[in-house]
Amino acid sequence: RVQLVESGGGSVQAGGSLTLSCTSPGYTFSTMAWFRQGPGVKERDGVAAICTGGPHTNYAPSVTGRFTIFQDKNTAYLKMDSLRPEDTGGYYCAADWNASPTFRPTEYAYWGQGTQVTVST
Repeated sequence: RVQLVESGGGSVQAGGSLTLSCTSPGYTFSTMAWFRQGPGVKERDGVAAICTGGPHTNYAPSVTGRFTIFQDKNTAYLKMDSLRPEDTGGYYCAADWNASPTFRPTEYAYWGQGTQVTVST
């Protein structure tokens, strides 16, 4: 089964920046996305997604203007600026051949292991 490889997580002070990377081994997907799982919760919420159609992008309202998603062939990047404590959580990249940059986790069949992002005050 395809396994996406993530990197770039870490700890940062509020206002700082981090860039996450997610690489697919040998597949080029139409849609790649980043989901966040906050502390103490089980569900994963969509943060940013990109589809090769335009490209089309989709951002959660809480990160619009601060986060930017890029896709270069088999790699997706999430550039995170002006980080806030509320951004803390496990970040999981996902990929599939979807028609739009959906935030529905069930529409993504391929996932990374997750990388932890901790933003302190």
